[in-house]
Amino acid sequence: MTEQKQLWLAAPGKIILREVPVPMPGRGELLIKVRASLTCGTDLKAYLRGHNLIPMPGPFGHEFSGTVAAAGRGVKKFREGDAVMAVHTAPCLKCPYCEKGLYNLCERIMETKVLGAFGQYVLLPEHIAAINTFKKPEGLSFEEAAFLEPLSCVVHGVGRLGLNVPAENRDARKKRKGPDETALIFGAGPIGLLHLILLRARGVRVAVCALEGSRLRLSQQLGAEAVFKPERLEGFFSRFAPPGADYVIECTGRKEVWESAPRYARRGGRIMLFGGLKKGSPVVFSSSRIHYDELALVASFHFCPEDVRQAYKLLAERRVNVSSLISGTCSLPRAESAFKKLAAGRGIKYVIKDGMQ
Repeated sequence: MTEQKQLWLAAPGKIILREVPVPMPGRGELLIKVRASLTCGTDLKAYLRGHNLIPMPGPFGHEFSGTVAAAGRGVKKFREGDAVMAVHTAPCLKCPYCEKGLYNLCERIMETKVLGAFGQYVLLPEHIAAINTFKKPEGLSFEEAAFLEPLSCVVHGVGRLGLNVPAENRDARKKRKGPDETALIFGAGPIGLLHLILLRARGVRVAVCALEGSRLRLSQQLGAEAVFKPERLEGFFSRFAPPGADYVIECTGRKEVWESAPRYARRGGRIMLFGGLKKGSPVVFSSSRIHYDELALVASFHFCPEDVRQAYKLLAERRVNVSSLISGTCSLPRAESAFKKLAAGRGIKYVIKDGMQ
């Protein structure tokens, strides 16, 4: 096959299906036949209003799994037919940030990212194939395997919180002495719900604040101890003691939520700002709360190879269940319907499959 079908984001609100060449893998590279790709919040933002990390017109989609269609010279870890799961970036390992171990801040990590998972084939460069590509376990579906990228982002974010809960202990809360760890998550989209799933696996008591009743109900099904709409959030303080959460996690990407998040942290708590704002957006926090209550504001961006390895282990060992976040499946020719549903607030993540054969 020399041509493939691939979705392109032509302009905000306009997706087209194009026929483009199937790339041939060079040295160290892998050509992947996409078996499942997932929609994500970044894709939706790009579809609605554009995104600086997704050039238009151009291919998009970056959460995927598949099988090796061809391997370039020098590839030893994989061979044709292997089922694999991967992420769309990897650090260069050479720049000053990589030398400091800040691999998620690599100077080239976004320049060399792979887009085009909403298509029949995707080419993985040598550094991604070598560092951030894994064989898919037989018991893990391709749809679940495609969660490797977003789960890696969440693993990185949770790591930034400095949890006082052992990472490897499924029943950590019962075995730990002292008061329970508590978290309040703002937002019940894919990322907020993945934080919920991971924190519950770590034994943290979790409350969720979101606008949509259906997403709050799903949060409860996934283990949230309490759920609130914004207008009823004051009830959070009477639900958990001492007043406020150990960890407040912002997953909405809304300025007003960023600014209000510290209000819900206990003294000495940590606020993690995960949802991105429009570039250059100013935010205002209470200086007295930050200073006298010694609150820690931390941000989270992307992931490091160790985060990807941890996310792979969580999925491969079935320690997290992500299948509840899949809202439906669409073929490539009908993929725009998934984005219209997401824009209308319907669903969490949709699987995009070939559907061309």
